[in-house]
Amino acid sequence: MGITRQVEIPPGVDVTLEGSVLTVSGPKGTLIRDMRFPQINLKVEDSEVVVSTASDKKRILAMTGTIEAHVKNMIRGVADGYEYRMKVVYSHFPIQLRLQGNRLEINNFLGEKQSRIAKIIEGVTVKIGNDEVTLTGIDKEKVGNTAANIEHATRITKRDPRVFQDGIYITERA
Repeated sequence: MGITRQVEIPPGVDVTLEGSVLTVSGPKGTLIRDMRFPQINLKVEDSEVVVSTASDKKRILAMTGTIEAHVKNMIRGVADGYEYRMKVVYSHFPIQLRLQGNRLEINNFLGEKQSRIAKIIEGVTVKIGNDEVTLTGIDKEKVGNTAANIEHATRITKRDPRVFQDGIYITERA
């Protein structure tokens, strides 16, 4: 009956649990997340985080795996961080990128006069290289969502995507 999953805590990473709020600290920073879910228990014992449930319901068993994955992602984020590389692709009109606070301004996309704007989520660092954009951060969700925002800002509608392949695309996740 039920299931128990353990996540190993590597040296140099500190994990604390107050109620249902999990705090993970490491060399890169600190992440805080509310892990509250009915019938799922979370414990920090010795050098591991234990996610357990006494239920046999499919939805709750699946959620224990999801919470385990969140804990693993938080631990990896504060230990190593996440980095996404994006490639700027254009055929005729060179795309110009400019950082302005918490947004990325995309100019001259397909020769458009109007700038396109992608929101950069707080906690994500953006570096613009020559035809490359690098996103780094400790929260996998925030880095991934920022990459999705940039990809979505250069979406082409009302044209054949096989012909017009211009845009900024994710090439590498690490």
